[in-house]
Amino acid sequence: MFRYNVRGENIEVTPAIREYAEKKVGKLERYFTDVPDATAHVNLKVYAEKSAKVEVTIPLPYIVLRAEETSPDLYASIDLVVDKLERQIRKFKTKINRKTLGTAQEAPAPVAADEEEVNELDIVRTKRLSLKPMDSEEAVLQMNMLGHNFFIFEDAETNGTSIVYRRKDGKYGLIETN
Repeated sequence: MFRYNVRGENIEVTPAIREYAEKKVGKLERYFTDVPDATAHVNLKVYAEKSAKVEVTIPLPYIVLRAEETSPDLYASIDLVVDKLERQIRKFKTKINRKTLGTAQEAPAPVAADEEEVNELDIVRTKRLSLKPMDSEEAVLQMNMLGHNFFIFEDAETNGTSIVYRRKDGKYGLIETN
C-alpha cells in the first residue's frame, strides 16, 4: 500500500487535488503482486506562465520509479506523469520476465539515501548506494527510468562495479572497473 507525500510549490494543495493525485498514482499499485510499504512523493509546481509541473518518485525494493511532466493544466500533468510511470513499469516487467526471475528478484535494490552536508571540500550532497547485480542492459533501463545521465551497478557477470552513461550522441557508454 502506498503512502503519499503530496506537496505543492506556489500552489495550495487542496483536498480535491490531493485526492486526485492519490487516486491516479494509486492505480500503479495494480502492477505489483505484493505492494510494499512505499511512499509516493508527489511534488506539484505552478509557474508564473500558468504551466503546472508534476514530479512523482516512488522508491520500491527493486526499482525506483520517477517521472515528471509539465503542461498548462495541473490535472493533465498528473494524468501524463502516471501514464509515463505505467510505461516504465510495463517496460521493466517485460525486461524482467525475459530473464530468469530468480536472480532479478533476489538481489537487493539500488537504494540512495540523500544527506545534505557541507564541509571544507564543498561537497554539498552525498549519496550512499547498495549496488544491485545486473547486466548493462538492465542498468541502462534503470538509468532511463530515473531520468539520469549515468548509473552505477554491480556487473552480474564480473561482480565488479560498472557505470553506464548516456553519450552526447545519444548512444550509451560502459565503464568497467578491474
